[in-house]
Amino acid sequence: MWLKKKTKGKKDINRYQPAGRLVMTIQSIYQKSEILHYYYINNIKKLKYFLIFFAIPLVFASCDPERVYDKFKDIKDGIWNRTETVKFDVQIDDTASYHNVFINVRNNGNYRFSNIYFFMNTIYPDRKVSLDTIDCRLADDKGKWLGKGLGDLKNCRFLLKKGVHFHQKGIYTFEFEQAMRVDKLEGIESIGIRIEKAK
Repeated sequence: MWLKKKTKGKKDINRYQPAGRLVMTIQSIYQKSEILHYYYINNIKKLKYFLIFFAIPLVFASCDPERVYDKFKDIKDGIWNRTETVKFDVQIDDTASYHNVFINVRNNGNYRFSNIYFFMNTIYPDRKVSLDTIDCRLADDKGKWLGKGLGDLKNCRFLLKKGVHFHQKGIYTFEFEQAMRVDKLEGIESIGIRIEKAK
């Protein structure tokens, strides 16, 4: 008995085409889902960075209504040269209220002293100048850092002047120089100044 040889005609080929299209469709959906997943992950990361750098600081700022000025200036490589001046320009418009002035110091574990001396020049809007010498204690007698912070960095805030009445509107310039009798003071990361309305 002779068997009839099957031939793959057009009908046979067309019979398998829908399955092929289905496989291609599944692959296309998978690729698109991978692309969507990639964009989703990226957008989540962007949202996280936005919250960290913009949204959260704004929330804290809204919870700090007494703040007039609060800013840090970094010391390059954590080494404060004796001739280097750290300067803050502060616009004061309220001459009726009383204010508190703070100095912020951020040090690391390489700082080898328990305190730090500053020279601070205050330049008033009328260009008059006053000079202050300031002593800030950063560690106790046992060498334990007094500042707060995780790891190697510690933050200290010191009340410099309480109940200050700014009599002139305009820009007040505060200039800081380290007065520790060393040319290169290692271990100071940042210096800051904060001015807030006195309660």
